[in-house]
Amino acid sequence: MSGTEVICQEIEVDYMLLDRIINDDFGGNREAMIMMMQAIQHNYRFLPEPALKYLSQTIGVPLTKIYEVATFYASFSLEPKGKHIVQVCTGTACHLKGSYRMVEHICERKGMEPGKTSEDMLLTLETVNCVGACAVAPVVVMDEKYYPKADIKTVNEFLDGLNAQ
Repeated sequence: MSGTEVICQEIEVDYMLLDRIINDDFGGNREAMIMMMQAIQHNYRFLPEPALKYLSQTIGVPLTKIYEVATFYASFSLEPKGKHIVQVCTGTACHLKGSYRMVEHICERKGMEPGKTSEDMLLTLETVNCVGACAVAPVVVMDEKYYPKADIKTVNEFLDGLNAQ
């Protein structure tokens, strides 16, 4: 390991990468802090604490302010997410059409809870209140691809594909 990396929850934080994000991509402009945080999360699939501390020091924003932003916006995560994200809509229309059964099935099959990541770090299961596609309920979003009128078979095909990787 070089002197520019720190182990964080089994994730190496690369300070050269952080410098590229902060300074090269956004010119060190503290007004671009949210976009910097999005770029950091894109690279690590969550916001590692050492990366947030480094961002704070580099752009001169108190760490408490960065955590305030990270916890305010639902799109940010302070916990590692899986390589694949499955979002099951649990809004009224989707719930009535059986989305809760898909959540239960995924939890049972992967041995996990909604909002958590599988032990192998392959899958994160999220429930979302609405994806705005009630006419084609139930809707499942897997790796940002929408599956209208989804069912357990749809979910199993996706999960089986993960196991084949």
